[in-house]
Amino acid sequence: MGGPALGVGELARRRPAAEWDRFARWPALRARLVLIALALMVLASALVPITAGSSAVATASFTQAVTGQAWPAERARDDDLAFYDRVIERLADGERYYDFIVGEQRDRGYAVNPRLNVRLPTLAHIESWLGEPGEIAVAIALLLATLVAWWRRLGEEAGPDRRRLWQMALLYFGVSLGLNRYHFVLHELWTGMLLALSFGLHRPGKWHASLAVAALALAIRELALPFVALMAAMAFWRRDWKEGAAWTALIAGFLAALALHLDAVSAHVLASDLPSESWLAMRGLSGWLSDIVLSSNLRFLPGWLAGPLVMLALAGWAGWRSPAGAFGTLLFLGYGAAFMIAGRDNNFYWGMVVAPTLFLGLAFAPRALLGLVRSALGKT
Repeated sequence: MGGPALGVGELARRRPAAEWDRFARWPALRARLVLIALALMVLASALVPITAGSSAVATASFTQAVTGQAWPAERARDDDLAFYDRVIERLADGERYYDFIVGEQRDRGYAVNPRLNVRLPTLAHIESWLGEPGEIAVAIALLLATLVAWWRRLGEEAGPDRRRLWQMALLYFGVSLGLNRYHFVLHELWTGMLLALSFGLHRPGKWHASLAVAALALAIRELALPFVALMAAMAFWRRDWKEGAAWTALIAGFLAALALHLDAVSAHVLASDLPSESWLAMRGLSGWLSDIVLSSNLRFLPGWLAGPLVMLALAGWAGWRSPAGAFGTLLFLGYGAAFMIAGRDNNFYWGMVVAPTLFLGLAFAPRALLGLVRSALGKT
C-alpha cells in the first residue's frame, strides 16, 4: 500500500532545487545569447536617465516604512495630492462626485479632455468613508494579507524553505510601499497593493479570491486591466475555460462600468476644454526604469544601481520555473513595454501598479544567473 498523500507544499519541499531553475538545462547557444542580451540590458539600464518631470511625488523610504515613521508635518502637499484631498473632502461633505469633479479638475488646471483624465470615483468614495484612521488600518491589513498570501505561495512554488525568509524580505521591500500614509490618496498605490495580493492568492484552479481582489483594483484604476487580461489569457492557455470566462466577464463588466463613467463625465466637459498632452511619449528604456524606480523604494539608490536591479529582478522572475514565475515574467515585461511607449515623465507613479512584487525576483536572480552560466558553458 502507498504512503500518505502529500500536499502541494510538501511536494514542493521534496522537489530538487535544480528543477526550480528554468535555465538549468538550456542549450548552450541559447543560454549564451540570453546572457549577452541580459548584460547589454544591465549596462543600458545603468546609463539611461531616471526622470520624473517637475512632479514632487515621492515614496517613503524602506526605513520609514519599516519603522512607521511619519512624514514631517510641515511638508507641503504635492498639487496632485492636494487635489485628491479636496475631492475626498467634498464627498465627505455630502456632495455628489459627478456634480463637481470636472469643474474642480478644470479649476486646478488639470485637463478633463479626454475624459479618461477624470479618475474613477471608487477610491475617493472609500477614503471619504474610512477617514485617515480607517485608511491606516486597511493599509496594514492589506500588507499583512499580502505577506501571508505570498508566504504560502512561495512555500508551494519556490523550493526549499530555508530561502523563504530572504524571499519574503525582498517582497516586503516592495510591498512596504503600501504603508506610505502621505500618498494614500494615489489610486496607483492601492491598485498596486491589491494586484500584489491578487497575484499571491492565485493558483491554477483556485482563482475566486484572486479575481475578487483584482476586481476591486480595476474599479480603482483602469491601469489594472493588463493584469486582468493576462490572467484571462493564461487561464485559456491552460485550457481552464471556466476561469478564463470569469476573467473575461470581469473585463466586460469593467468596460461597461467605464463607459458609464465616461458618459457621466461627458455631461460636464465643455467644447472649450483643451486636450491634454499625448500619453504616447515614447520614452523607451528610460521611461520603463523611471516609472519603476521613482515609484518604489529603489528611488533612494543612485540610478546606475537602481536600473540594473530592475533588470536583475526581471531575470529572476524569468528563471523561476513555476506558474508564478511564468505569469510574473509576462506581467513585468508587458507593463515595461507599455511604460516605454506610454506615459509622460510626470506620470512615473504608474509604476506603483507593478512595483510591489517586482523585487521578489531578486531572490531568484542568483540561481537564474548561475543556471544561465552553467548552461552557456555546457555544464547541464
